[in-house]
Amino acid sequence: MPTPLSLLKNSLIVSCQAPVESPLHNPVVIAAMAEAAINQGAVGVRIDTPTHVEMVRSRLDQPIIGLWKRVIPGYSVYITPQFHHAEAVASAGADIIAVDATQRPRPGEESLPTLIQQIHERLGKPVMADVDTLDNALKAEAAGADCVGTTLFGYTETTQHETPPSFDLLAAMANRCQIPVICEGGIATAAEAKQALDLGAYAVVVGTAITGIDSLVKRYVEALTSH
Repeated sequence: MPTPLSLLKNSLIVSCQAPVESPLHNPVVIAAMAEAAINQGAVGVRIDTPTHVEMVRSRLDQPIIGLWKRVIPGYSVYITPQFHHAEAVASAGADIIAVDATQRPRPGEESLPTLIQQIHERLGKPVMADVDTLDNALKAEAAGADCVGTTLFGYTETTQHETPPSFDLLAAMANRCQIPVICEGGIATAAEAKQALDLGAYAVVVGTAITGIDSLVKRYVEALTSH
């Protein structure tokens, strides 16, 4: 039987998420987005929060990369920061668990290797390590991650002066990592998605450019009203 990760090779994964304050941040709406994406040829989806994962799972059999964004005071890590968050996402039906795999301080007592080990042993799920640099990608691989994504490039203290996508980082990760490298972050066109695969990406995640209605509309309005 093919694994959820193997099904994603050379494919498009659509991130179906919305800001908490948006009316789109609704399990039914997110699930409709996810189903629409799969209907048009996406092979998997990336979904935030257990309730949204559960609703998407009820409508789709395709691979779900699940995560839970939790802001914990005093910590920058917010993508599935602790095991109990991973457990909730897995219980909701996620096939792959995405976690912040930077070397920033983590809440609780769990180190990154411990978190990955717990997800493997207790949940039986593969782990997608979201990173920002090549060094963190290699450390995530050493910690046992099953795949690694460029997700956090441009969003950490180390890389906040950069704008995704970073094809240089992607190419370096594809060259150095022995596990699948997933391109995520800043892909705005179909041509860029194809470029990512050509540079060695195992798969490509696209979010805002496809499902980010809030930010896309805001960008248009700002352009039309600026003087």
